[in-house]
Amino acid sequence: MTDTPRSAGRKTIRPTLQPRDLMTDQPELAGVWTAQVLTLLPEAFPGILGESLIGRALKDDLWQLNVTDLRHYGEGKHRNVDDTPAGGGAGMVLRADILDRALHDVRAGSRGRNPLIYLTPRGRPMTQGLMQKLAASDGVTLLCGRFEGVDERVIEAHDMIEVSLGDFVMTGGEIAAMALIDATVRLIPRVLGNQASVEEESFSHGLLEHPQYTKPAVWNGRAIPEVLLSGHHAKITDWRRAQAERLTKERRPDLWRAYCAVHDRDPDEDTEL
Repeated sequence: MTDTPRSAGRKTIRPTLQPRDLMTDQPELAGVWTAQVLTLLPEAFPGILGESLIGRALKDDLWQLNVTDLRHYGEGKHRNVDDTPAGGGAGMVLRADILDRALHDVRAGSRGRNPLIYLTPRGRPMTQGLMQKLAASDGVTLLCGRFEGVDERVIEAHDMIEVSLGDFVMTGGEIAAMALIDATVRLIPRVLGNQASVEEESFSHGLLEHPQYTKPAVWNGRAIPEVLLSGHHAKITDWRRAQAERLTKERRPDLWRAYCAVHDRDPDEDTEL
């Protein structure tokens, strides 16, 4: 059936008024972090999420992805899901009644803590802190916007959390949804394999990550900083911290001010290199 909600990895079987091809369904994995995505472009998934470590974790059932085609809930011969903006204007707006039916159906099987997020340019920015909270939940439901957006009433009725990939506009929320899922799934235990790499990377301690180097020791006349080859772990730690502070102060003054506030430091102080 071409209208059946599409799933990559494991598909959740749950009561629904919408027909499903039960012969292709697999039972939901108990206790596994689940991303549920509502989109007009189901063929876009899993996309990059099916590759590399995230894709391997999907195949190994460390997380699961359920993708629902919003057209399945559309009306009329052409499965319409949108209409013109009230008050006039360009573009089309996703209808509240269509989205409401889809959300009630998809979230009927949600368990535990499962935030509902609408990907939109006007939302709060994605941060490492947000991803850490989502990774600690039981999963997430993501609504990918299209056209001119979503009827405000359904956003309010379902108390959606609005989240943005950045201060720019895209044609839809699918790429933002993939970015959010990738950044969250990699924090789930056993997905990356090396927990230390998660703990030491950018934003984990409120700072950007320090510069990284590897072989050869000298390349095009550029040498690896001597301290990194010294074997003196305390000095290496101090150097990396100083570099992280320098980069954060130079490139992200907003993060630097927040970091200094937490550590009771003056954001205008010189960062010793």
